[in-house]
Order: sequence, then structure tokens, then C-alpha cells
Amino acid sequence: MNAMLRETETDTASPLAARGLAHCYEGIDVLCGVDLVLEPGSVLGLIGRNGAGKSTLIRAMLGLLAPLAGEARVFGEPALKLSDDAKARLAYVPQQPEALAWLNAVQMLDFVGRFYPRWDKAFAKNTLERWQIPPNKLLAKLSPGERQRVDLIRALASQPELLVLDEPAAALDPVARRELLREIALRAGESGTTVLFSSHIVSDLERAASEVAFLHQGKLLMRCSVDETKERYARLWLPARMSAAAPNASLSRRRHEDGSLSLVVERDAQGQWPQAAQLAGARVDALGLEDLFVELAE
Repeated sequence: MNAMLRETETDTASPLAARGLAHCYEGIDVLCGVDLVLEPGSVLGLIGRNGAGKSTLIRAMLGLLAPLAGEARVFGEPALKLSDDAKARLAYVPQQPEALAWLNAVQMLDFVGRFYPRWDKAFAKNTLERWQIPPNKLLAKLSPGERQRVDLIRALASQPELLVLDEPAAALDPVARRELLREIALRAGESGTTVLFSSHIVSDLERAASEVAFLHQGKLLMRCSVDETKERYARLWLPARMSAAAPNASLSRRRHEDGSLSLVVERDAQGQWPQAAQLAGARVDALGLEDLFVELAE
């Protein structure tokens, strides 16, 4: 009972929280009991291969789809029953924006801005000009990159307390991506905005995120600070004659043609690698974030 109480109190204080989220499409599991809680002011990068379940998780956490099991909360409210006040405090940019495509950028931003009490009209106007978006061209006629930029302006101009971005840089060129990442870092640093953004571009996570969570085949395999990944995780290689000594607990396990094993392992609570790492002939290789992503995703 005490554990359940602490969980509820944490979820109430968190801008965004999920407990036991499960979902499937056509009998295929997409989310398998995912727990994810964001601390106020944190910037969490959700990483995973295409099809890992990132978009489904985000949509379930925001109440845009009803999961088969589990619950999500936004500012302590059930995600499926959000109040207007909670909705005004968050902004969400999907991977492929399509809403209000019959309006031009100026019309859309003017219309949407009326629903947000903290709408920054000057920011919307100036950023539209700085990003060189044709103001009078219908959204449906813009390129994917231009359309995504307009939706990012819409999200940022609302000055949200919670900003959720699903693959925000997917259609952006390198310059625009860097500008977006700077804006995310600025918002989090100066305004305390809580940010969740998904990506498969590791360099984006390293530039903007303070934490990273890895989603693979519907399961959350790991979560830690970006700076901590190199110290906390490593590749343990064991020659064939020592494979029987491999620890049972590992994030990934791969057997090679020569019979050797490579595993992604984690330090224990005392900061020690598994005992097998101490054996003569074993090798522990440091992993950068991109290397870790590749090891876990393959």
C-alpha cells in the first residue's frame, strides 16, 4: 500500500507519467507495460528504432489513444480526461503535422493562439520570418520541413510547461535542427519547461537531452542521464571457452560465429561490473551513446 501511495504522489507531482502502459495493433504488442515518469524541468530523449513504439507511447501518455492496459497522467490528471487548463499548459508536435492544412501559416497561428493564455505573438511572427516560412502559402502546400517548422513555432509560442515532440527533427535540415535543439535547451534552462522528445538521431539527444530512455520492442530497456551512459554501461566480451560464465542479467546478448559472446552489461549498486568481467581473457569496452544504441537495437 505504501509503495502504491508513493507512486500516486509522484505521478501527481509529475508533468507527465505513465504506469503499466500496454497496447497492441492487430495482435502485435507495441507497448509492454511501460512505466515512465518525467521530473519537472527535465529534458528526456526517448530513443528507439522506427517501429519501437515511441509514437504510440507518446500518444498514450497524452491521452490521444486509449491503451489496452495501464494509465497515463498529465499534471496529475488522467490523460484521457484532461481539463482545458491542463491542455493549455502543454504543447505537442506529431511526427507528421496535418491539422488545419487549409489555412496558411499566419492564419493558423492566429487561430490557435486564441486558445493559449500565454501565447507569444511576437515570437510566432519573428520566428516565422527568421525561418523564412512563406506566410501566405497554404500549409498543405508547404514542404514537410516547412510544415514541421510551423508546427514547432505553434508549440513554442504557447510557452508550454510541458513540451512533447515526436521526431521533431525528422524533416528538418541540419541548420534548422540545431536551431530547434538550442530552443529546447533554452526553454528548459530559462523557463523550466519539461520536455519529452523522441528521436533516432543520437547526436540530437546528446545536444539537448539531460536524460535518455531506450525503448525497444515495446519495452523500456534503460534510462539514465546522458553523461552517465559511458560510465554505467559497457560491452563485455567473453571468448567461447568462458561463455558459460556470462551473467544472466544483460541488456543484450550476442553470440558470434567463433562461439564468443558480447553482452551489454551495467554496473551494480556498488559500481562494479559483473564478476565475469574480472576473468582472464574477458574484455570490457566503453560504449558511447550511439554505440549503446546500436548494440541494443540490433
